[in-house]
Amino acid sequence: MSNYLVIVESPAKAKTIERYLGKKYKVKASMGHVRDLPKSQMGVDVNEQYKPKYITIRGKGEILKELRKEAKKAKKVYLAADPDREGEAIAWHLAHALNVDENSECRVVFNEITKDAIKESFKHPRKIDYDLVDAQQARRILDRLVGYNISPLLWKKVKKGLSAGRVQSVAVKMIIDRENEIKNFIPEEYWSIEGTFLKEKDDFIGKFYGVKGKKQELKNETEVKEILKQLTDKQFKIEKVNKRERKRNPARPFITSTLQQEAARKLNYRARKTMMVAQQLYEGIDLGKKAGGITGLITYMRTDSTRISETATTEAAAYIEDKFGKQYVGYTKKGKQKEGAQDAHEAIRPTSVLREPASLKGILSNDQFKLYKLIYERFLASQMAPAVMDTMTVHLMNNGIEFRATGSKIKFKGFMRVYIEGTDNEKQEEENYLPDLIEGEYVDFKDVKPNQHFTQPPPRYTEATLVGTLEKQGIGRPSTYAPTLDTIQRRGYVSLDNRRFVPTELGEIVIDLVNEYFPEITNVDFTALMEGNLDLIEEGKIGWINIIDDFYKDFHIRLEKAEEEMKTIEIKDEPAGIDCEKCGHPMVFKMGRYGKFMACSNFPDCRNTKPILKKIGVTCPSCKTGEIVERKSKKNRVFYGCDTYPECEFVSWDKPVGRSCPKCESYLVEKRSKKQVQIKCSNCDYKENVQS
Repeated sequence: MSNYLVIVESPAKAKTIERYLGKKYKVKASMGHVRDLPKSQMGVDVNEQYKPKYITIRGKGEILKELRKEAKKAKKVYLAADPDREGEAIAWHLAHALNVDENSECRVVFNEITKDAIKESFKHPRKIDYDLVDAQQARRILDRLVGYNISPLLWKKVKKGLSAGRVQSVAVKMIIDRENEIKNFIPEEYWSIEGTFLKEKDDFIGKFYGVKGKKQELKNETEVKEILKQLTDKQFKIEKVNKRERKRNPARPFITSTLQQEAARKLNYRARKTMMVAQQLYEGIDLGKKAGGITGLITYMRTDSTRISETATTEAAAYIEDKFGKQYVGYTKKGKQKEGAQDAHEAIRPTSVLREPASLKGILSNDQFKLYKLIYERFLASQMAPAVMDTMTVHLMNNGIEFRATGSKIKFKGFMRVYIEGTDNEKQEEENYLPDLIEGEYVDFKDVKPNQHFTQPPPRYTEATLVGTLEKQGIGRPSTYAPTLDTIQRRGYVSLDNRRFVPTELGEIVIDLVNEYFPEITNVDFTALMEGNLDLIEEGKIGWINIIDDFYKDFHIRLEKAEEEMKTIEIKDEPAGIDCEKCGHPMVFKMGRYGKFMACSNFPDCRNTKPILKKIGVTCPSCKTGEIVERKSKKNRVFYGCDTYPECEFVSWDKPVGRSCPKCESYLVEKRSKKQVQIKCSNCDYKENVQS
């Protein structure tokens, strides 16, 4: 019979932990939070020091009943929710609901779900940390005060069903500001000159640098021609050769934000998917009896600390020395933790470096394997020696005109044998060999190539770059990034176009109003300051009521002003230029939750609606009469179909290009990847490479 009851959030976690603890322990799952603020009302009494009104979450009654029954039978109840603010709050709510003495040592935390970590954590139970609870409660109440006050105002003044959140509003504002930057961007012309030089049989590339030792920018073709006129002959003198050895350090192990960014770059995973798969790896995978049964493969995945335990560092060093050699061990430099990082946590790492990804290939799902391999390799590389590069910069002179050539060669791969960090601009450092060049000698000038360029606007945010920017600005915390991105898309304030965020008209209307009347809600600095205040609450340096009160005093004044002054915005229907095929009345464009759509003006008598289809200028390869249009699946994935559907049922995930395959006469489609664009046959192996 069980003597102790342990409560965790999920059944998968419960199953893993119960096996480690043995027969004296019964482990049950609360399925997350059991109490929360009510959905039907504010649930915060602003006149009674912002006292929250907590109720049992709908559907959790039976779970609580079962937990109370088990708690009464147990000698002691342990609350083992996740080791963060949210987990501490879940433990506190459970203590209240189950009449567990909050001042008893009932709280157990662990950073990884392995046998040793679990057993060790139960040797050191502690009391509930009220500072952590207060920090989570303050965030919840702040978000409720903002959302439940501004949303009804938007319903009244703009459209029913709208809402505004605290962190989400800042994220949407950032996306809108970036879109405005792109729209208002004025390209500027500039030129470069690329020369091909020859030493004996080896050629290499050098680029124009300047005149008489001074760097010079080339703004137009006239300036380029003037430079080329000054070149006197077909030889350049090697004026100077700089050789040096450069070290490149590995990236630090993952925290939540960098994991989401790298998984987006290398695996094409959305933030939500990354966190879902990481949760599975953390809670435990059944490796089979011989390998230890259900085992947690990674440490806790919601963290902003890059700290690594001494045990993990020692194990990694021994593994690296055995696998690669002693010279590959040794990167022990500790980077500066970002301010406010929860250093009680570790970085995201494999629970054992001895558990190589290849050994789990047949056990893990494809998604689990890819993410585990990414986490494993990033951690292993972070514990390895720096790479060493031999670099060379060559100064080439001709009549005062200077070109420069740069080359690099990997002298010692170090961590690069295992892993190289991805980049958002897709430019990876590569080896670039130069022939052996000596100061004072001459090389032949083989060819010259002037290139015209135009400055480019800043790119739209991807999920990866938006998460990176939010983190850099101090907005949100590890647990908030994925839900924030998910929320702004579900609300229809932004959409994804080629995996990049684009604001919708609805999003722009809402943020313009929020920005006008509640500028602090969309202000990056204010939101970052509020995150800092939540950290101070967690550290026990300030009371949560003071933070809420300071915010609400000004916010309430703005709210009253907005109630009086905000004008009602009527989103007028625009004529679509076609008639309804069902009743003959004109069709109009309406604004919906997910953007514009077409509807019959005879609503509600006629409820005919149509999506607004984007034509791509290609005739349907199936029926030869309809046009191909861009459509979206239920999961918001773009696909292509005929505009005469359902008469013609042609569909394709890939974009048809309007040409036939020269080999088999089937239609050709465009296939895009990060590195290139290919034209491929939809039927045979024919393909063409085109510049991306």
